[in-house]
Amino acid sequence: MVYDAGDPDGAEESSAGGPPGTQYVQSLARGLDVIRAFDAEHPAMTLTDVARRTGLSRATARRFLHTLADLGYVRFDGKLFELTAQVLQLGYSYLSSHTLPQLIEPVLEELSAELNESCSASILDGADVVYIARVHTRRIMRVGIAVGTRFPAYATSMGRVLLAHLDPQELDRALAARPLVPLTPNTIVSEESLRRELAAVRERGWCFVDQELETGLRSIAVPVFGADGTVQAALNASTSTPAPSPGTPEEPLATALEMLPKLSAAADRISAALRARR
Repeated sequence: MVYDAGDPDGAEESSAGGPPGTQYVQSLARGLDVIRAFDAEHPAMTLTDVARRTGLSRATARRFLHTLADLGYVRFDGKLFELTAQVLQLGYSYLSSHTLPQLIEPVLEELSAELNESCSASILDGADVVYIARVHTRRIMRVGIAVGTRFPAYATSMGRVLLAHLDPQELDRALAARPLVPLTPNTIVSEESLRRELAAVRERGWCFVDQELETGLRSIAVPVFGADGTVQAALNASTSTPAPSPGTPEEPLATALEMLPKLSAAADRISAALRARR
């Protein structure tokens, strides 16, 4: 990198403004700040815009932008700067070397911390869901859940999301592979009723299950789409039924829907990572 040796903004190593230690490269950190300044609300910016969003001086921002332009990460039309697709290469090594569970796990950890609820991801294997990632905040089921745990898809929120996105022949095979038995008094055991519910799940894009797998357990799930538009996995957030409160009616669906925006955002992040791997 070419920089002004007399300008502290271009210093190759500095601990000022960064984490403790002598190996912190301030110029690299500020270059990454410039890249991160661009987002969906700011896809193209003037030099002044970039300086304002990063807190850098105009002169420093100009040097970083033109260096990024020389390297092919930024384009400049004489007025506005914007990122190029070459920026995707910065994350390609991470994405290409990680499996689906490895991509999902950090997102689930953040989601669980935000919701303070247990969160999981699963895939469909025949008529079962198989857990591929899980972060739990407390034990809310009699049966422990770990990676590899299997449950009947028809009685779970994630299973219904996955079943709902099968083509008709695949759905027929999945439903024929396992009888619908009542796991709790709430479990749907009519194939006609289940098919209606699956159609509704596909239409609205999420599934809420209230104590159908186990009494006291509720969950809401959404799909994770791959680069080709097919559903690759499902994410859910699970919660236990609250203790009865005199004079306060329960609204389980309303409570679950409060978690839906963050759950959907988490699924979108994973879907975006899968598209970037393509």
